Amino acid sequence: MVGQRRPSAIVRPLARLLRPGIEIVRSSIRSIDPVGRRVATDAGELTGDAIVVALGAELAPEAMPGYAEAGLDFFTLEGAGRFADALSRFGGGRVVVAISSLPFKCPAAPYEAAFLIDAELRRRRLRDRSTIELYTPEPAPMPVAGPVLGRAVVELVTGRGIGFHPQAPVAAYDAAAHQIHLADGSAVDFDLLAAVPPHRPPGAIAGSGLAGPSGWIPVDQGTLETSAAGVFAVGDVTAVTLANGKPLPKAGVFAHAEAEIAAAQIAARIEGGGAGTFDGHGYCWVELGGGTAGFATGDFYATPDPAVVLRRPSRAWHAGKVLFERYWLSRGLEHRLSGLGLRLGGALFRIPTRL
Repeated sequence: MVGQRRPSAIVRPLARLLRPGIEIVRSSIRSIDPVGRRVATDAGELTGDAIVVALGAELAPEAMPGYAEAGLDFFTLEGAGRFADALSRFGGGRVVVAISSLPFKCPAAPYEAAFLIDAELRRRRLRDRSTIELYTPEPAPMPVAGPVLGRAVVELVTGRGIGFHPQAPVAAYDAAAHQIHLADGSAVDFDLLAAVPPHRPPGAIAGSGLAGPSGWIPVDQGTLETSAAGVFAVGDVTAVTLANGKPLPKAGVFAHAEAEIAAAQIAARIEGGGAGTFDGHGYCWVELGGGTAGFATGDFYATPDPAVVLRRPSRAWHAGKVLFERYWLSRGLEHRLSGLGLRLGGALFRIPTRL
């Protein structure tokens, strides 16, 4: 989103990332029958002994008046590229990072966006001619993680001269006037806008009988099984309510850990034996720009609030983030070698689910 990376560096064909023997069906899902364990797609009907719903969260720019015309969406690869182009032409002024609505994927993303923009404007010596303001409907950054983490993120934001405006829900965007209209009736001017788009549950979930009142899929906190036996859900499509009443964040680290548990649960029911449960632990790098990053980690299932801390930002954490990315982008090679019965250096390198 600030032009430091190119799509070719971070894109891999899905088929290259999967283990041998996994069949990919590229098709749109029409409906899910959890009782019959059937999935109707444009390519025909699929049935199974178990179903894992991993449809994620859909972006819904049309759900917010004026978003499509005013917002530069950095939540998609194409949107990030467009934002980078706009930023490259930016000569100084008022930059606003706005969260359109809740929930949204990756709770750290809008804060990382503000940090990256700040670092890029400093690099181009435009920071003294610019202001950066962040507006969110949340009472604090990532409130689900507890007050300790929230205060730490606010210190990072304000320490860089970024204005932080909590409890400021967006009502509409006005591209012609270069304004954001807030729910309290006030308006915010901008010269450059980086806006998180509204999110919604996937359409196929609505008529499946799996969705809860929020539209997302409630699951057992430990096994990830839904209200239908043999049907599991993982990742952003789920709704897991924590002890403090807030939902588990929609983040890749949880999707990964939940998928491993769901797979183990299914294997245990078919082959017998025990299976572990999801313990609510997670971690997240917080990119600060300029080659530094923080690292948040903790237990989201802790009571009465998640026990999450932010490690002191450093270049070492940023280096760890880079290595983590390189590991995942190279998994296709690992899986192809694994399918041939080969190993690298005697054992396949593996990133642990929990650090």
